[in-house]
Amino acid sequence: MWTSLTRLREPMTLAGVFTLGAVSLGLRFLPADVLPAAAAALAGYAAGFLLFALAPEPWHRPRLIALVAMAGLSLLLASLTPRLGTAQVLLVIWVACAVNLLSPRWVIGAALLLNVAFYFLMVHHGFGAPGTMTLINIGFQALAGLCVFYARRSEESRDALARVNADLLATRALLADSARDAERLRVARELHDVAGHKLTAMKINLRALASDPALAGREEVRIAQQLSTELLDDIRSVVQAMRDSRGLDLQTAIRALAAPLPRPALDLRIADGVQIADPAVAESLLRIVQECLTNAARHANADTLTVSLQKEDAGMHLHIEDDGRLKGRVREGNGLSGIRERVAALGGDLRLGSSATGGLRVDVRLPA
Repeated sequence: MWTSLTRLREPMTLAGVFTLGAVSLGLRFLPADVLPAAAAALAGYAAGFLLFALAPEPWHRPRLIALVAMAGLSLLLASLTPRLGTAQVLLVIWVACAVNLLSPRWVIGAALLLNVAFYFLMVHHGFGAPGTMTLINIGFQALAGLCVFYARRSEESRDALARVNADLLATRALLADSARDAERLRVARELHDVAGHKLTAMKINLRALASDPALAGREEVRIAQQLSTELLDDIRSVVQAMRDSRGLDLQTAIRALAAPLPRPALDLRIADGVQIADPAVAESLLRIVQECLTNAARHANADTLTVSLQKEDAGMHLHIEDDGRLKGRVREGNGLSGIRERVAALGGDLRLGSSATGGLRVDVRLPA
């Protein structure tokens, strides 16, 4: 419901609604015997327009039916009101809608057929200069179609750029974590190999001094021995802590990946005990979530995508599901096939199915 209200506030939809409202005002000039049929046709056109504009994008067939109905109703109004100019405006709106659903070739072909039918209707009703009127209509239709086409292309380019930027941010987060881990390991090795070695040598020399009868009773020697032992233990503790990796920050990377998408919302749950130190595993998990986000947005019309990652006795379990609705059974396209290949490369297991709401469910189990 909220998605439909959001679409209703879009500029193109509002422009269409206001235009239809303005067109309806012109019906008051019609004769009484034609008015009911014309009003019913215009109401049907408005209903088709609202269905087309507010229906989710995956509803391809209902939107196509609405588009065909709008074309027929436009010609019906052209027949009922040949001198009012209602049909010309409705055909402009139709072309603007068709550009959002059909390929340019289909839009051009369908628009030409409609304009040919409009021309013959004008000839049938004895309208003066029907060819000129038809050409003027085609010009307005082309202008509306091009405006919508380039606006849509611009929006798609913006969305693609946002996805690429999110992908780069997510990858950068993983690379930054990986670089920090590598630097921490290098420093740990340096402390162990250099400082640890020299402190061990100092302990040996202090022990030798303490065994000298002339220095055996000196308190300074005993304190130096104690301090060197404690310092060596401290360095070993620091080295061990630096070697104990907390894993890559997969949560930040996934959230960066989902940030530019208005839908679906991400519900991310990563268990506290999950640690991923291998960048290749983290990268694969990131790409799996990315593909599921894309599928949920494009095909399932989902509002929420739930992602959970937890430890199991045999390894890790990644569970992903959306609250959308699939059409038919799950079919593996390039995206799902890519997920299967990534999981197989890691020696894991992939299972696909439907969620409780009819959306896509993905279960990935990876070995420890």
